Amino acid sequence: MKRKNQAILEGPTIHHYKFRRKPNRSLAGDIGIYIFLAFFSVVMVFPLVFNIASALKPLDELFKFPPDFFPRRPTLDNFSDLLVTMSQSWIPFSRYIFNTLFVTIVGTLGHVLIASMAAYVLAKYNFPLGNLFFRVVVVALMFSGYVTSIPQYLIMCRLHIVDTFWSLILPAFSAPIGLFLMKQFMEGLPMSLIEAAKIDGASEWKIFISLVMPNVRPAWLTISIFSVNSLWNNPANAFIYTESKKMLSYALTQIQLGGIARTGQAAAVQVVTFVVPIFFFILSQSQIMETMASSGLKD
Repeated sequence: MKRKNQAILEGPTIHHYKFRRKPNRSLAGDIGIYIFLAFFSVVMVFPLVFNIASALKPLDELFKFPPDFFPRRPTLDNFSDLLVTMSQSWIPFSRYIFNTLFVTIVGTLGHVLIASMAAYVLAKYNFPLGNLFFRVVVVALMFSGYVTSIPQYLIMCRLHIVDTFWSLILPAFSAPIGLFLMKQFMEGLPMSLIEAAKIDGASEWKIFISLVMPNVRPAWLTISIFSVNSLWNNPANAFIYTESKKMLSYALTQIQLGGIARTGQAAAVQVVTFVVPIFFFILSQSQIMETMASSGLKD
């Protein structure tokens, strides 16, 4: 009797009810969305799959018209021939790879660090002409590399860094896309977190490294993807003249221009050119999605 009265007094709890979430779309709507996404996925993946399939075709299938999408007799001869051609270069091909890796790593790290520090100041502190400076950065996004190539070359000549790696690394540091993206992300970071860290005695540098950068990880991972893609595929013809300082993209392009006999090697070159940026993007994408889901601090 006592338990019965206690149950009546307590009344029904949330565990007595079962809540079912109703779908916002119909089944036909879900099917339509999946078909739409599948179609555009195929369109986007088609060039990559076709390049890989072409690199696996023997020469007779490469010259076939109309071409087959998939190779009938897959082979790795194109890649082995490419390795033989690379080994015959009077400059060791490992030198081209080292040059590209060095410029890509240093340029990407410097771009992320400098863009992050500048964006932190612009997003969280008010100083004279700060808004004007950011507007100049936004305007700089409108100009392509072809427009700025001549002024950039003249600046490099005045600095006496033409035919050095700095002629590729310094422009990567100052790319406006990094500062723009970082500022947009840092504006969503609560100022109360920064003020609380200052009250606890943290220095500006410690706040920036330990607090700000982990919370804007999606931004600097995205910047890294853009920077790696740009630097890895940069032939640097206008700034690097010494053969031992040239980039991998330039050396592969020279192989690709070898004529009809190197058609198979040219197909293999296409795969080598885009495999590293895509691999880096795939690794970073999972981290970006995970961070996007776990971030989003609000005041």
